[in-house]
Amino acid sequence: MPAARNFALGRWECPVPASPACNANCVGCISLQPDEEPIVSTQDRLQFKPTPEEIVEFTVPHLESAPYPIISFGQGCEGEPLLMWETIREAILEIRKHTAKGSININTNGSKPDAIKALCEAGLNSIRVSTNSARREIYMPYYRPNNYDFDDIIESLKIVHAYGGWTSINYFVFPGMTDSVAEYEALRKLIQTTGLNMIQWRNFNIDPDWYLGKIGVADTGECLGVHQLQQLIREEFPNLRFGYFNPPIERIRGDFAADFAH
Repeated sequence: MPAARNFALGRWECPVPASPACNANCVGCISLQPDEEPIVSTQDRLQFKPTPEEIVEFTVPHLESAPYPIISFGQGCEGEPLLMWETIREAILEIRKHTAKGSININTNGSKPDAIKALCEAGLNSIRVSTNSARREIYMPYYRPNNYDFDDIIESLKIVHAYGGWTSINYFVFPGMTDSVAEYEALRKLIQTTGLNMIQWRNFNIDPDWYLGKIGVADTGECLGVHQLQQLIREEFPNLRFGYFNPPIERIRGDFAADFAH
């Protein structure tokens, strides 16, 4: 994975898997699929719970020495990092005793707003919340969450924004649904209500018939086209960033002259 390469090469975003468990049962989970499903997960899931000390041991040197350094909890090889939020909080507090450099990010389903608040208070700089939709009725049958609701992910984004952190959504793009008029209106509302900073547009890369069958959608309605959708969002929200990676603290603070090539 790119983040693992970055860590090995001492640059940019360093992955920090922390959780072997998850509180969602995503249809297209890339780390754990039921035996009866015809698809196979692309990688094995983390099998142990790292300690704060183990996390600090490799993240502090990365933050100290890497160019444009970020450490990111929440990776494709694990479950949901917020289930280990106490460990993550302890790690963040200890990391910041050793270095003030770089950015601390979490990639998450955003299911536990109280945990997000605690992490912001500890020093979390940014959050990326994954979603297949800005609509609850499309989100819920795909994520199949345990003990949380779509409203919780919106609340988590609001909390990070309130603490002055950088907020992104990891937005799974499915042409014919993501660009529907109904989804466009829901996305506008999400951006307005959360003060969202960035959309990371992701190719959903899922079998269309399998996906639509799993979430029970037969008609996706009138569509705009993905390009037009992006144009309309850009026009209405000129300060909203489009991207594919979590920005380093230099970019978050407005230094867009920073050159990723070095």
